[in-house]
Amino acid sequence: QVQLVESGGRLLQAGDSLRLSCAASGRTFSGYAMGWFRQAPGKERELVARISRSGIVYADSVKGRFTISRDNAKNTVYLQMNSLKPEDTAVYYCAAQGGDGRYGYWGQGTQVTVSS
Repeated sequence: QVQLVESGGRLLQAGDSLRLSCAASGRTFSGYAMGWFRQAPGKERELVARISRSGIVYADSVKGRFTISRDNAKNTVYLQMNSLKPEDTAVYYCAAQGGDGRYGYWGQGTQVTVSS
């Protein structure tokens, strides 16, 4: 089992920056690929960024603005978000991806709201 807790979400203005954190506990954190997802009202959940041993991938909508990183010593994954836009408004979730390819563990989400 892996427990994930996101933090850092808040209300901001367009152009602001924000760093989200996802603290993990439980089984060996470093063995999991980690993803940040978001879900806006009325929209499907989408993968924003993923970090694994094979590398990092970003959604096209956030490339050049968002950076995912992890600190395995702290069992934490981060999402640095710069140049935020109103369309970045969503609940942001972190998730752990097991060897079977499924994101089997999810946090409760943290709300990010960007006003214009």
